[in-house]
Amino acid sequence: MTEERFRHLLGYIDNHLDGDLSLDTLAAQAAYSPYHLHRGFAAVTGMGVHRYVQLSRFKRAAWQAAFRPDVSVMAMALDAGYESAEGFSRAFRQRLGQSPSAFREQPDWARWARAWQDLDEVRRFHMRVAHSQTDVRIVDFPETPVACLAHVGPPERIGETIRRFIAWRRANTLPPAKAATWNLVYNDPDETPPETYRMDICCTCTDVAPNDAGVVAARIAGGRCAVLRHAGSDAQLVDSVRFLYGQWLSASGETPRDAPLFFQRVAFFPDVPEHAAITDIYLPLASGSSSSVSSSSTGVSSGSLR
Repeated sequence: MTEERFRHLLGYIDNHLDGDLSLDTLAAQAAYSPYHLHRGFAAVTGMGVHRYVQLSRFKRAAWQAAFRPDVSVMAMALDAGYESAEGFSRAFRQRLGQSPSAFREQPDWARWARAWQDLDEVRRFHMRVAHSQTDVRIVDFPETPVACLAHVGPPERIGETIRRFIAWRRANTLPPAKAATWNLVYNDPDETPPETYRMDICCTCTDVAPNDAGVVAARIAGGRCAVLRHAGSDAQLVDSVRFLYGQWLSASGETPRDAPLFFQRVAFFPDVPEHAAITDIYLPLASGSSSSVSSSSTGVSSGSLR
């Protein structure tokens, strides 16, 4: 199977998780016989096509368990292709070591981080994002007031910080459609000791009342920024960041400002198919202000999710 056909097939699966993804349907999409598709898919990914579809549906449902408290277990089960909540709960426990309700109460984030590695590997190596120098634009980013919650600690535990921030947003009626979502990325998780890794989770907001969640008022400083749009999963986001810092920056003649990289989360998985998630990556450039975030109330110092 050619790489182009394989990419098309993976995108088709993403877009049709609620539809018919039988072997015959997927073989027609790939222009292969069902027999050759099954063998070829397993040879490329290390898993059968049915297993890949099952895990893709399951991952979407599990994301809802983690970050969509209004979605019932039965709705998640149907989303994942199960006929009953009991069958879904058994599969959830087998993969994540907890029932959906127990996970919602007290998630095992370390196991969660390991649960999707096989799917993420397939995406990263077979749905590669490709960028060119002309994909990057330079903008004058306006100073932006935000509500900010800092995550400091192992990257795999960022889910609990995201859940806390989502709960605060819900309580303050600040959904993503109303208040843009930002992440400030201070460290490379591959190069930073887990206990000192930091990423701030923010949304546009002009007034933050005292709260128990740890959310504080802050500002993303204005200034010149290079912007690159990433379309795809977070598993591939590192490749877009490396393109921006590596190929684009070295050819542009620009100098980065002493400030952290930041993201605007434009479209979220599981609200959109994973390959259709959109993140705008902002690289602060010299001749702007010297810090990217300043806190108006606590220690959000100057210088991954929703």
